[in-house]
Amino acid sequence: MVDKLTLSDDEWRKRLSPQEYEVLRRQGTERPGSGCFLGTKTPGTYVCAGCGNPLFKAGTKFESGTGWPSFTQPVAPDAVTEIQDVSHGMIRTEVRCARCDGHLGHVFPDGPPPTGLRYCMNSVSMKHVPEGQPLELVKT
Repeated sequence: MVDKLTLSDDEWRKRLSPQEYEVLRRQGTERPGSGCFLGTKTPGTYVCAGCGNPLFKAGTKFESGTGWPSFTQPVAPDAVTEIQDVSHGMIRTEVRCARCDGHLGHVFPDGPPPTGLRYCMNSVSMKHVPEGQPLELVKT
């Protein structure tokens, strides 16, 4: 189980860039095709931009053609939480960081094997830690 990181809205505003704050704390989204991780294939781990929680291994990333980086599964079952999202006239499953509750994107049941899932994430909600470098959680 992941230790929770809970900060006030003011603390989040100080810690995050305006774009990170909009996505992670206000459930915003990047424009399709604009994210810095869309075409990357560098080995490593994608971590939450808000707290450093490991989220996805680069080896589970695939090109979905949707305009956002997509993954077949999180790094561990308890790395993310999933919540029903009924905004924008749709029923979707929102994906949040299990440690800081930051909005990452959505998961859809139309991905490739082995899971059949497509974790469609916002690049701004993540940072990439190259393979071989230590993963470090943000301290409170």
